[in-house]
Amino acid sequence: MFLKDWTIKSFLKMTSSCSAKCFCTIALVLWGSFLGTAQASTVRIKDIVDYEGVRDNQLVGYGIVVGLNGTGDRLTNTLFTRETLIGMLNRLGVNIRDKAIQLQTHNVAAVMVTATLPPFSHGGSHIDVTVSAAGDAQNLSGGTLIATPLQAADGEVYAVAQGSLVTNAFSARGAMAEITRNVPTSGHISNGAIVEREVPVILGSSGIIRLALKNENYTTAVRIAQTINSHLGRGTARVDDPRTVAVNLAGRNVNEALYEIGDLTVVPDTMAKVIVDEAAGTIVISDNVRITTVAIAQGNLTVQVVNNADASQPNAFSNGQTAILPRTQMNVTTDKEHKIGLLQDEPSLSDLVTGLNALGVGPRDMISILQSIKADGALQAELEVR
Repeated sequence: MFLKDWTIKSFLKMTSSCSAKCFCTIALVLWGSFLGTAQASTVRIKDIVDYEGVRDNQLVGYGIVVGLNGTGDRLTNTLFTRETLIGMLNRLGVNIRDKAIQLQTHNVAAVMVTATLPPFSHGGSHIDVTVSAAGDAQNLSGGTLIATPLQAADGEVYAVAQGSLVTNAFSARGAMAEITRNVPTSGHISNGAIVEREVPVILGSSGIIRLALKNENYTTAVRIAQTINSHLGRGTARVDDPRTVAVNLAGRNVNEALYEIGDLTVVPDTMAKVIVDEAAGTIVISDNVRITTVAIAQGNLTVQVVNNADASQPNAFSNGQTAILPRTQMNVTTDKEHKIGLLQDEPSLSDLVTGLNALGVGPRDMISILQSIKADGALQAELEVR
């Protein structure tokens, strides 16, 4: 059978050695993943595609936060904060331009406000905003953002943000120590902006809707087109490229058709790929990874050098001097139980994990082995090292 009569009992027996225990956790995760993919799983089309023209829009604005407890910008250092405060007060009828040099408050801070405008957002709806310090403010906790226009890339104002910040941060300082949790100079306002301008989204104006795959793949695109054609009629969908499936909805209600298409299920195809993060020691292997016949030997020579210093004392009432005598101890260990592992022709993911796990290979050692297999040309997959 496909799993080659593996059992959990034999798998645990294989990982019982001390050298293999460090790799047991990762192997179990991969084992569970492999069992889950033994039977092809289906996903809904709406979970793996985006609809062309339906997109988010990034908004950004510059504003000021007030009500800080002495943790705001220093107006003598951040001139843009002082000018913003003076301009705001002038608009409110308070003219302090001639006495601005005397401003010494530390309770205000200049901030950048960012937000994402979702598609189909209507005027009057609310969106979340993120507020980040632009000057030398130390903490935005407890502050209130004053009405800030949020603009898109076209320079138009699409929303206005205002409200009390929540930073979820903690900061305390003493004479000789300081402690900080999370980032106190960045905060969040839930539903903190009101949408003022809508972004029109017109679907199916030409009678054709294009589905954009989140992970481009010809096989998955063809399967999506075949599934739609079998449900809505032959010729309804066609594959334009590995990322795009065009659907002809002429004569159909667009919203109802997209509802039906979104709930259809397909079996997505995955590329043979190995992703390695050397810094974190993380390895992700897709189920389609195959390698040709290869023998693997993991280095098992350990040399331990210990330096000690002994003191030699002279006899009592003698004219001798204390001498330091260096002592060096060297231990050489070879693990004779580790052998060369042979992976037969075109082993699967389970064979690869089994062979490397039997050698007691840890994740970081496995990275170098995979790179060597790729260099040898035996790894029939893309190797991405981050």
